Amino acid sequence: MPRISGVDIPENKRIVIALTYIYGIGSTLSKKVLKRAGIDENLRAKELTEDQIASVRNAIEKSNLMIEGELRRVVGQNIKRYKDIQCYRGLRHLKNLPVRGQKTQKNARTKRGKRMAIGGANPRASAKT
Repeated sequence: MPRISGVDIPENKRIVIALTYIYGIGSTLSKKVLKRAGIDENLRAKELTEDQIASVRNAIEKSNLMIEGELRRVVGQNIKRYKDIQCYRGLRHLKNLPVRGQKTQKNARTKRGKRMAIGGANPRASAKT
């Protein structure tokens, strides 16, 4: 399993898709990195030689991309700053609600969590014991 930027990329996928497993690299950036490294997009990750893997690593490093740990740290610091200055986005993060303007009356289950029973509305409470 090739290891690039501290991430084991899947062997059986095309290299253009496998690079997207690195946090901070999407499909467009993956294509640019492979073009800079001079590698065909249709190769499987397991078919790459050590020299090709090294050229992909060098292409990622030379492009001055923030990826993996550094990018996660910057994103976390930005969210912490929003919370500290108590702006609208920071308050939404603090309350575990959607930040980007989504409706919350019927949706937002991912952010708000599992539904909670309120009062006597619990179906298990009304069931016979």
